[in-house]
Amino acid sequence: MLGQAAPIPGAAAEYRPVPMVASNTHILARLLLAGAVTCLCACTQDQGRDMLDQFSQGKPSELFQTSVDRMATLSMRDNLQSLYLLMNKLYLRNPSQWKLSGYVDAATAERQIRIAIEQRQPLPQLGQRRDLAALSYALSPEFRGDRVGAFIYAIGSMLITAHGGRTEFYMTDTIDPLFVNNAARNIEKATWMLSQRQDANGELLLFSNEISEEGSNLSFAVEFGKIVARLDLLAELLDERYRRIGLNYAQSLLLMNFLPVQ
Repeated sequence: MLGQAAPIPGAAAEYRPVPMVASNTHILARLLLAGAVTCLCACTQDQGRDMLDQFSQGKPSELFQTSVDRMATLSMRDNLQSLYLLMNKLYLRNPSQWKLSGYVDAATAERQIRIAIEQRQPLPQLGQRRDLAALSYALSPEFRGDRVGAFIYAIGSMLITAHGGRTEFYMTDTIDPLFVNNAARNIEKATWMLSQRQDANGELLLFSNEISEEGSNLSFAVEFGKIVARLDLLAELLDERYRRIGLNYAQSLLLMNFLPVQ
């Protein structure tokens, strides 16, 4: 027909409209990416606030502590707290003991024993005995004073001595892992002795764990076990720390590297 252009061969086959699905997929991907970036920024901001909160709660002296120093400090704090909890429980199980201390009540006795441990003061009923000498005497039938106070004081004194006479530790301090390990073994022995030692009448020197038909109370063994576990972990970390120092020195000699001086 006149007035109509002839169709171009193959034109219909070559025309391909752009699918709307592909366009929507790109939009969805961009939205997901934007959401992920927003969440990441929010998480980063939260982490930053958490770090600032942690720094604000810390003490300036922590800047002079390595990670092992900090762990040793926290371990000592927790071990002493466990020891004071055991003292309270022993006084409850042996109410006649605090009366032998000369203090007006159990709370006063506990407070004074804590002060003696942390300030490394002698306990009057033990004379000048400390550490292992105090522990042996406190668990002997010859002792006639407040056995609970003497027992807890002796262990606390031994713990501090094993850590070089300190309760907080910094870069300049050294702790011998062998002494820490020995302290753990001593506590295991003392725990066993506490449950076995009897007086001349065949009665236990102190009542602690109990297994009977009425029920069981193994809370003393559990708390002593926590102290031993902390000591063992600290001893292992200290041993690895000093071993790495030796290995680093050996590696520097092997590679002929000069050691830093500042």
